[in-house]
Amino acid sequence: MKKILYIVSLLVIASMILTACASPATEAPVEEVATEAAPEAATEEVAPEEPASSEPADPNSLPRNETLYFNGQQWGSVVGWNPYSTSNNNGMAIAQQDNARVLMFETPYAYNMLDGQVYPLLADGAYTWNDALTELSFGINPAAHWSDGSPVTAEDVAYTWATHVKYNTPTGAANTAYIEDIVASDGSVVIKAKLKDDGTAVNPLVVQAYVSSNYVIQMAWTQTLEERAGGDATALLADTAEDVVYSGPYHKYFADDSKVVMIRDDNYWGQDASMFGKLPIPRYLAHTIFKDNAAGTTALTAGEVDVSQQFNSNVNLLWEQDGLPISTYLPEAPYQIGASLPTAFFNLKSPGLDQVAVRKAIAIAVDYPTIIANAMTNQSATFDQAPRSLMNPTAGEQALYDHAAVADLQWAGNDIEGAKALLDEAGIVDTDGDGWREYNGQKLSYVATCPNGWSDWQAAIEVVAAAGKEIGIDITTNYPEWAVYQTVVTASDQPLPEGYDIFMMWSDGAGPTQPWSRVRHLISSEYVGMAGNWNGNWGGYANADADALIAAIPGMTDGAEINAAYTELVKIYLTDVPSFTLMYRPQSFHTVNESVWTNFPYDGDGTNPPVPPMDLMDGWGVAGLYNLELVNP
Repeated sequence: MKKILYIVSLLVIASMILTACASPATEAPVEEVATEAAPEAATEEVAPEEPASSEPADPNSLPRNETLYFNGQQWGSVVGWNPYSTSNNNGMAIAQQDNARVLMFETPYAYNMLDGQVYPLLADGAYTWNDALTELSFGINPAAHWSDGSPVTAEDVAYTWATHVKYNTPTGAANTAYIEDIVASDGSVVIKAKLKDDGTAVNPLVVQAYVSSNYVIQMAWTQTLEERAGGDATALLADTAEDVVYSGPYHKYFADDSKVVMIRDDNYWGQDASMFGKLPIPRYLAHTIFKDNAAGTTALTAGEVDVSQQFNSNVNLLWEQDGLPISTYLPEAPYQIGASLPTAFFNLKSPGLDQVAVRKAIAIAVDYPTIIANAMTNQSATFDQAPRSLMNPTAGEQALYDHAAVADLQWAGNDIEGAKALLDEAGIVDTDGDGWREYNGQKLSYVATCPNGWSDWQAAIEVVAAAGKEIGIDITTNYPEWAVYQTVVTASDQPLPEGYDIFMMWSDGAGPTQPWSRVRHLISSEYVGMAGNWNGNWGGYANADADALIAAIPGMTDGAEINAAYTELVKIYLTDVPSFTLMYRPQSFHTVNESVWTNFPYDGDGTNPPVPPMDLMDGWGVAGLYNLELVNP
């Protein structure tokens, strides 16, 4: 067990803003099987390792001292290996997001949630902007090559973008409003921003997010794929791409309905002195497909899993009581790095919920410590530790607003008397003596809901309902199946039906665009009335002042101006209370068993740059694969 100080030193630059706005993956909340999504590095030169034996290994009996086992990433059989598609159900290989998964396919840069920086991966050094902030340029590392031995080129980057646009892939659809073109010019990549009428970029920072969130795909293989698909977009995205060419350190070795195994490419270009200087340590990365979190936890405690990206209830008891060699990134509560904000939204068209007093009374009455202790088993910062705002608990985001300026608006919860006084002052009282308050003669009666089986969310919703009863508001609960729930909540062009007065959805986690993108998704009115709204603001909130600030922030470069804008947005949010955060959720549940492997990333481990707790596969978290050591070599 690592005994280290509980210090989360996260230095995130104030320009953490907009990303490619693809539909968020529906990563399963704690204790729920994941559902398919709706739609400077070390340069010390080290001699490459000798390749392991060429004898094929039995995928069901891999050498334990060469294999790193995971859980919580793969639920169900892999569908495909197509980096253009979002329908692969391939949790080990494909995830284009703020912290892109870079085991098989690589991005130009890797994002590091700990310091808010991006580090070159396929790129050759830092990117540069022109003076007008309308073009971003970078070169390709000359050592970078594809799995077939051919070099990665600027033309590959440009052709990848052209393909996304031509076939209107999710990546293309999410970015064409902000990126005019991506071209190869004298061996460099130039990303040209879409311009406004005045000649300035629509949003100069969407480009910045693109380079760490989206894969570079080989032009020659893409052309083969296009030929196979006959130019048809549906066929192109449905292709399982078993022959795909890749640039990353691992590739497919075995996959069926019980297990997925990736094997190291011992010719991986990253062993060049200009990058990692050696190969990643494990030869195999394996993931048994567990039926549920309970089975995954059993395997973790038995030493059959090394890296756990799932909720393990009361995780601290695994070392405190059971004495197991298991640890988390932080040695004490909250054990993980909180990044996203599971949020309860108010249906602003429900009678009474159009009143701020009703919404705020419910929000301040909720017993958040109970939610954090029971639903999250303390794997969430408290609202005393990270006061309520629009920011996650990381130090970088917390520094982006003036805490003192909003302190009188923040609440830690369980304020029953304060909630009652707020309602009384607004004249929202019980006039008929039945114990329930009325507004305009109508009893305040609501249904709070979230998907069935999402146990941490359900536990949180029960606490919300209990708070209502304490203050004279009748709140009952209902848990529809996810297949129904997601269809109803995302149909923002239709009125929310009865039973969706208060309902839970996610918010953005850590990324190069945060907290801008999270704020946008929580309160921007651009999503009101949108069909197929997977972005946010599902309650239908609109505020012109908030919209203006959200539109202005991406063009801001002065730190004080950015801070003032975020402070005002927090004031608006905490004043109007269109929704309220129930807990802080880890970006990843980074829990490790050190029976076989050790030297995993942990807070204060001294790595430089620091390796984030992203399970050794997302963004700069992949650097952790190069630091692992065997417990018994």
